[in-house]
Amino acid sequence: MTELALDRSVLKLAGVVVVGAITPLLDMTMVTVALARIVADFGAPVVAVQWVSAGYLLSIAVTIPTTGRLVERFGARAIWLTALAVFCGGSALCATSWSVGSLIAFRVLQGLGGGMIVPLTMMIMVKAAGPDRRGRVMSLVAIPAQLAPIAGPLLGGVVVDALGWQWIFLVNVPIGLIAIALAWRVVPADAVRRSGGPDLLGLALVSPAIALLVMSLSGTATWPAAITGVALLAAFVVRALRTTTPLLDLRLFGHLPVTVAAVLNFLSRFSVFGAMLLMPLYLQQVRGHSALEAGLLLAPQSLGTVLALPLVGRSTDRIGARPVALAGVGITVAATVAFTQVTATSSFVVLAIALLVWGIGIAAATVPVSVSAYHGLDPADIPGATSLVTTVTTIGASAGAAAVTSILQSRLGHHVGDPAAAFADTFWWILGLTAVTLLPATLLPGRDRSGGRPPRAV
Repeated sequence: MTELALDRSVLKLAGVVVVGAITPLLDMTMVTVALARIVADFGAPVVAVQWVSAGYLLSIAVTIPTTGRLVERFGARAIWLTALAVFCGGSALCATSWSVGSLIAFRVLQGLGGGMIVPLTMMIMVKAAGPDRRGRVMSLVAIPAQLAPIAGPLLGGVVVDALGWQWIFLVNVPIGLIAIALAWRVVPADAVRRSGGPDLLGLALVSPAIALLVMSLSGTATWPAAITGVALLAAFVVRALRTTTPLLDLRLFGHLPVTVAAVLNFLSRFSVFGAMLLMPLYLQQVRGHSALEAGLLLAPQSLGTVLALPLVGRSTDRIGARPVALAGVGITVAATVAFTQVTATSSFVVLAIALLVWGIGIAAATVPVSVSAYHGLDPADIPGATSLVTTVTTIGASAGAAAVTSILQSRLGHHVGDPAAAFADTFWWILGLTAVTLLPATLLPGRDRSGGRPPRAV
């Protein structure tokens, strides 16, 4: 079958979108290697400091649901420029933080902009690519998302050791300004639909629901708070199914590929961000490495992802998401087994090989899932589906960071004097969550050959 080429305009747009997307995605991972320095500077416990990452992810999670409706009302170009501006402003404020509390507050503000950038990236490029080129285009725009958990710690280590943790945030400002200038020239204006206002009641229900549930997973909220979160979430679901313009169109879960993509992304981000948080802490707190050394030791993940992405995109377009994603999950599970065996003297050669394989597996397991969500989807439903899937994905990342930190803290208390054993125990949880994704991956669709209305789940 003849393969449609990626024309120059699509490649140019992809390049501009990648420039805008790379800073918020790198930012959330660069911070992981700075946590030890932030703990030392502010004299705060790890449980509190982890909210520098979790608070950012949580802010993203409660922002993403609004993105689809904002795009329908004001257009993707206007919201893209606004998101970049808010992210740059929040980054500058983070660098001025005088305490852990102020840093967390500014990270929440930063996340309000960063939360819109991820779904906007997919909305803009999915529309530009069309169904026959989505795999290759998504593999291009996935570069920041796939390299962020890997390249972020390396770059963060360089910046923290050379300049201080504040510069992790300051470097975002010039890059963000360049992204705004490029987007102003290249990102096309699009049609807007101004009927209906924002679902403020839906936002008021889902935002505290997500916050309370993630805080409960981290151990920083009580059972009554968790029950309140569940009740608010249930009320939001009822509201979303009854209103004609919901904040999140939950009816799209009737489209089976959207449902499978959401479940897979939740589980995979839960485990990926958990592992991303654990490995730099292991290298610094157990092995005694600096932030830069930890970043360098994590570099094999970058190599694995870079090698895999081109093949993953083409393979997804040719044979469909299911076989590629299943292979990726299997590879990731095999690599994670090595992490469960870490000790205070583990061979760096073994860890490097495992990280290389893990990077390959993560690329193969995530890109096809992102593509498959749009299988057979009506173009008018793309903004809503993107907001829905990305919201679930980001909640998984935020919940993963919070839950894994809580598990690690518990295991450290159990293995007093042997922190390596605590990390090994926690990696077993990561392994289990990764293996669970094999089941829903079998439900992914084959190659998208249709452009009509979506098939509905039974």
